[in-house]
Amino acid sequence: MMDAELRHEESMAKYCTWRAGGKAKRFYHPANRENLLSFLRTLPVDEPLLWLGLGSNLLVRDGGFPGTVIYTRSSLLGLKRIDGDCVSAGAGVACAHVARFCADEGLTGAEFFAGIPGTVGGALAMNAGAFGGETWKVVESVTTVDRQGVVRDRTAGEFQVGYRQVVKPAEEWFLAARLRLSAGKVWQSRERIRELLAQRAATQPTNLPSCGSVFRNPEGDYAARLIEACGMKGVGIGQACVSEKHANFIVNLGGATAGDIEHLIERVRATVLERYGVALQSEVCIVGDGLPEPGQAGD
Repeated sequence: MMDAELRHEESMAKYCTWRAGGKAKRFYHPANRENLLSFLRTLPVDEPLLWLGLGSNLLVRDGGFPGTVIYTRSSLLGLKRIDGDCVSAGAGVACAHVARFCADEGLTGAEFFAGIPGTVGGALAMNAGAFGGETWKVVESVTTVDRQGVVRDRTAGEFQVGYRQVVKPAEEWFLAARLRLSAGKVWQSRERIRELLAQRAATQPTNLPSCGSVFRNPEGDYAARLIEACGMKGVGIGQACVSEKHANFIVNLGGATAGDIEHLIERVRATVLERYGVALQSEVCIVGDGLPEPGQAGD
């Protein structure tokens, strides 16, 4: 069993899928749930907290995060089948692992998780989805914790859930979820996962650092279509660039700063608004201090 670890001034570029970002003032990796609860009770009531899984859909500004990052990867890892067609999954479990586990158990309905580059905790926080599936459509209940280390079990009905957004009680974070699935055939679920992953590889720039989709799809349209129609594929600031493969991805060509990425997000948003009158909403959680001047445009 690993030991809990507390680090100071830890670079977040190592933990975010964009491979960019500043330092966290404190970085805590719990050994297990009990260890995490004890740690939370020691924190000042006004300490800023950032919960981190695989680091997708997250951008930490170059000035860093002035609080404590709680890193759940390699902890909060429980994953098991319970009560027939239900699965219990810890917040630190990778979504792709959930998809494979459910398929191997002969359960269907979780295949879409194979296309989500994050953990269960992150998927719960933003109602992540892929290939037509959404996290909260299969959630029956969740376990949360507050900053006093108090654990609560809540039903899905206690949350307001929408497209890529979840309204949850303030100062509570997800520890685990109970997923309600359906009986299926192992070979069919495995084949569906293979098809989804092949589709992802064919349409998304999986060979370069990115955060996944940057913008939510506006109602009745697609963010990628609007961005491409503006001629923005290949547009860059510094080493951040709108992907030539999928216009709703911003990739790090090597050495991009968080500032490069954030300025490019805003440039794309402004261009689409000016051209089509559509205000794109970002899926990305942007935290931390500082926003330096943008680098040279690369378009």
